[in-house]
Amino acid sequence: MRAAELGVSLPALPVDRSYDPVYGQAVEVVPGVRRVLARNPNPFTFYGTGTYIVGHGKVAVIDPGPRLDEHVDAIMRATAGETITHILITHTHNDHSPAAAPLRQLTGASTYAFGRHGSGRDHHDTDVEEGGDQDFVPDVFLKDGDRVDIDELVLEAIHTPGHTSNHLCFSLEKPSILFSGDHVMGWSTTVIAPPDGDMASYFASLERLLQRREELYVPTHGNPIRDPQDFVRQLIVHRHAREAQIVACVGHGLVTIPDMVRVIYSEVDSRLHPAAARSVFAHLQHLVRTGRLKALGEATAGAMYAVA
Repeated sequence: MRAAELGVSLPALPVDRSYDPVYGQAVEVVPGVRRVLARNPNPFTFYGTGTYIVGHGKVAVIDPGPRLDEHVDAIMRATAGETITHILITHTHNDHSPAAAPLRQLTGASTYAFGRHGSGRDHHDTDVEEGGDQDFVPDVFLKDGDRVDIDELVLEAIHTPGHTSNHLCFSLEKPSILFSGDHVMGWSTTVIAPPDGDMASYFASLERLLQRREELYVPTHGNPIRDPQDFVRQLIVHRHAREAQIVACVGHGLVTIPDMVRVIYSEVDSRLHPAAARSVFAHLQHLVRTGRLKALGEATAGAMYAVA
């Protein structure tokens, strides 16, 4: 069975996979914002982690990236003659925060983030998914709405849980930019991996962004998103359609996550199926909570599911 046979169409997202990967040097994205791309391309990071340098003279670094010496050296070269005063972290996955430690040591800049990995959950003392930077602890803990002053610029922290419980976006008023981390990316949908990832939180965070009016989203991976509110609306529709596909799978007797993934993601590289399975599990948790499906027993990744 293939996805087309489920009777539920999945709206295509206007993804942008065009990209000019320039490693080891700063590229101006918009005036006042430069990107240094880490050489860590893979199916989840696209061409790599984009570290952003905001401002001139006294600057902030957003998402210093993986702990690669060549990348840290590139950030230091790009800011030669300037002072890095702030290191901001959108979230604590291993492709975003580990380079904060050597960068902090070299510059003396303080690190700013929501908190440790898993810190946005009610019960964050249990194991979280692989790929989390368990060593990172920020110097300054940011709450939703906190403002960070960088010379003449101000960045507002916006708590957007979903991809991770501690995910922050950062809003810059002039120019009107949202540094969206992995919450909204133009090249791909975002993996939501329980237990730290949560689909209900992700939907709520997307809806919240629709109430804002930033004119440009700058994600950590991929190109800027130039019509962000329309893209977020389409992303919400796409995610709801994915849930309709999952319900249809259960109606066709495909009641386990591996069976659902083989059908729903039949056109996708099988190397991505383990990540897809985690997102399907996140959708199933949401569908159970909202009463559309039920688990036969405990709602785990290995459970069977039925229409409620």
